[in-house]
Amino acid sequence: MYTKDGESYFIVDAHIALWDARAENLRNVHGKQFIDCFYDYHRNLSPESEVWTYDEYLYQGGQRLMKDLFEDGYVDHAIFQPAALTEFYRNGFGQTEEAYELAAANPGRLTYNHNWDPRNGEQGLEQLRADHEKMKFTGVKLYTAEWHGESRGWKLTDPWAYRYLEACRELGVTNIHIHKGPTIRPLDRDAFDVADIDHVATDFTDLNFIVEHVGLPRLEDFCWIATQEPNVYGGLAVAMPFMHTRPRYFAQILGELLYWIGEDRIFFSSDYAIWTPKWLVEKFVDFQIPEDMSEYAPVTTAQKKKILGLNAAKMYGIDVPAELRLPEADAPETGPRDPEAADLATV
Repeated sequence: MYTKDGESYFIVDAHIALWDARAENLRNVHGKQFIDCFYDYHRNLSPESEVWTYDEYLYQGGQRLMKDLFEDGYVDHAIFQPAALTEFYRNGFGQTEEAYELAAANPGRLTYNHNWDPRNGEQGLEQLRADHEKMKFTGVKLYTAEWHGESRGWKLTDPWAYRYLEACRELGVTNIHIHKGPTIRPLDRDAFDVADIDHVATDFTDLNFIVEHVGLPRLEDFCWIATQEPNVYGGLAVAMPFMHTRPRYFAQILGELLYWIGEDRIFFSSDYAIWTPKWLVEKFVDFQIPEDMSEYAPVTTAQKKKILGLNAAKMYGIDVPAELRLPEADAPETGPRDPEAADLATV
């Protein structure tokens, strides 16, 4: 919980990971390219006081994660969103077993989401069902630009992807998180295009599609899709640190999201360990859209509380203490933007 100026905020970090990019886990040069790209994001967008050394960035482990999130970072609950990247890392990039075991040992603080790749075909479907039987996850994280043999990406509209989404529906895995954001070397930028979200959100209205990184740099495309598909949500991972380096750019991102999809479908995410949540939470609570950007309304405390945790808590059934919930009058179901509502708070 974070408290500032008499207001308390329930924090759900909706996008975290444990990874291992140490030399002994690298399969080829692409594994180093990948973690080096992560590190460039980290050091270029973080305050100087928050920059880690390269060596400690390669692997954190569960003990440090617990400290960074729950002792230092104000986080009340966090959700693992793993990436496999087995073409680049011998044992995979995201530490599936370590993350699952950490979540199982701390169910009040951590939720484990799994992943799948439709190019694994029938064998992958069987593995998904077996993993679900063991882990009982309700969400997955998908990486459509991940390499697989000669393939350098896939689409949610692929026939095998539909088979996996149908299996998720059958298993009760309703929260489908998809990386649709900036490319990461050596992955291909166009493999993260958001267009396929439109199709599957229409065909699977009983599933939630959480677009991680809100489609950046395709924010406009994402907003046009999400405003017409009420089961599409936006995760702020990668967007958040621009509060530090490009505050007006972040104001534009947040302003557009609030305008198009409303405050009920936006999730705070630190993308740990690319960034740590402490400084992001502090900056977001203090953040306000500049007055001269008058096309956007000011961000209210109630909106910040929803984004920082209440929205993700609702989706994942995370218990929120009564004193940290919003009064009913402050917590309407806004859904898509009401076209008849006034666009500006002031003229």
